Amino acid sequence: MARVTVEDCVERVPNRFELVLLAAQRARNISRGEELTVERDNDKNPVVALREIAEGTISLEKLEQDLIKSLSRVPEPEPADEEVLDLIPTDQNIFGLQDVSAEEEAANLAAETESLSAEEIEAAIEAELGGRSSK
Repeated sequence: MARVTVEDCVERVPNRFELVLLAAQRARNISRGEELTVERDNDKNPVVALREIAEGTISLEKLEQDLIKSLSRVPEPEPADEEVLDLIPTDQNIFGLQDVSAEEEAANLAAETESLSAEEIEAAIEAELGGRSSK
């Protein structure tokens, strides 16, 4: 029965690899409790899925979307220990409990650079570049 069913399915889904993916997804959906669109006839879920595809009683586009959705799930991250969380840089353990906004940081940086002379700024840039001059 399954051999004939596969032959019938190839007419609807010419790519056998895609057929396997779609039939497997439909078999998983059936095992999760989705309603059958053909009689079971004492067949297992993969054979029922192939028969449904062959007879055209299910939407291949919907089945493809189900397959994409099932493959695109990201596994849940494992819970981290407290010791590990202390090592991960966050705003709280970088800046303490203070809330430093981007505007405040920019204002502090501008105030620091206003107090420097042009020669001090050039020396700082040169030191940052490792002694290479930008001229």
